[in-house]
Amino acid sequence: MPRPSWLPLAALLLACARPADRPARDTTAAIQPPAGPAPRAIVTVLYHHPTSHGAFEQYYRATHLPLVGARQAEIGHVRTDLVLFDAAPDGKPAEFYREAELYFPDLAALRRGIATEGFQAAGGDLPRFASGGFAVLIGEETSPPTEPAAEPEAVFTVLYREPADTAAFERYYAATHVPLVQRHAAAIGFTRAELTRFVSNLDGSKRSYYRQAQLYFANSEALRRGIATPEFHTVASDLANFATGGFIIMIGHETR
Repeated sequence: MPRPSWLPLAALLLACARPADRPARDTTAAIQPPAGPAPRAIVTVLYHHPTSHGAFEQYYRATHLPLVGARQAEIGHVRTDLVLFDAAPDGKPAEFYREAELYFPDLAALRRGIATEGFQAAGGDLPRFASGGFAVLIGEETSPPTEPAAEPEAVFTVLYREPADTAAFERYYAATHVPLVQRHAAAIGFTRAELTRFVSNLDGSKRSYYRQAQLYFANSEALRRGIATPEFHTVASDLANFATGGFIIMIGHETR
């Protein structure tokens, strides 16, 4: 089998992904939220690789997704995004197998939704098929809202671990890294970007991950071309300047 075309990037990304040996301190209280309407809130489910991918997919499609869909009006989520991760940048299996995101109009709507019997039923169903385990987080969008394309897209995902200093991360992220990505958007060729900052785990405990960034491409070939560009290498090189907690990179595609 030919090696994936993104492999020349793997050494750079994996070298940057190692966390620094410094304890994290949460300084997000010092960050002023942007003015304007409340951001959309998201329940994110990250599935580890199950013992049987086939058994997972069969139950997921036939039972779990219909269960969530049937209770949508009760739960109150307005959108569902599903991603199947294909690989890490070095061609090895991705850290996670799948991701599911339930979007709510705001954090208050999310908190009402997760208190419903419908959400409890959906959450209680997870152990019946997610044999590899899972993490469930609550987060908020920090980028302008976007909507899915008509056809499923390829997705480049960066999952950031807790940084050593969250305020320093946010200052650099907003002032330097995000503008850098935007400046090179046309050359890289992604269709949209979605940024999430996690608030906590679903049970209220400290968040397992700090942020997520996702770049969407028209298809897998467009993604491979995009991450092979010099402009993308410039963006990837910048991660070491602020992601002091390390990060996970995954390449995947939407499923509907």
